[in-house]
Amino acid sequence: MEFKTNVMRMLDKHKINYKHYTYAETNAVSGVEVANVLGQNPEQVFKTLVTVSKSKKYYVFMVPVEKELDLKKAAHAVGEKSVEMIKSKELLPVTGYIHGGCSPIGMKKFFDTTIDISAKNFDTIIFSAGKIGYQVEMSLDELSRVIRFQLAEITG
Repeated sequence: MEFKTNVMRMLDKHKINYKHYTYAETNAVSGVEVANVLGQNPEQVFKTLVTVSKSKKYYVFMVPVEKELDLKKAAHAVGEKSVEMIKSKELLPVTGYIHGGCSPIGMKKFFDTTIDISAKNFDTIIFSAGKIGYQVEMSLDELSRVIRFQLAEITG
């Protein structure tokens, strides 16, 4: 029996089309290394980042692994004065995920999610399946069936 993450089980339950990949048997750590190991375009592989605003509201941003989140653009996209990355130790209690295995699908609670506009350049995007070593690939249309998100220019 093949391994399924909670994200994959959720996608199956909603009858969402997706591909999955594993890099668990490799030494890949960074998003760019993961893209290389999977033989994928790093512009199409996205990392999931969690931020917090001054008002203590959490926001999720997805950006290509080779890019950095521009905090000013991110704050503007969600109508906040500023946002900052949450501390690693806060990630698990807030989202239910650990650093390196954070997926926009299946967090403890849904947070406003913004995906970098560059995702529109691809038929599908690849992102964490909620566990280190596992990725899923799907179209934005399919993703919109499980979570709500907006697209915005959020990279530097």
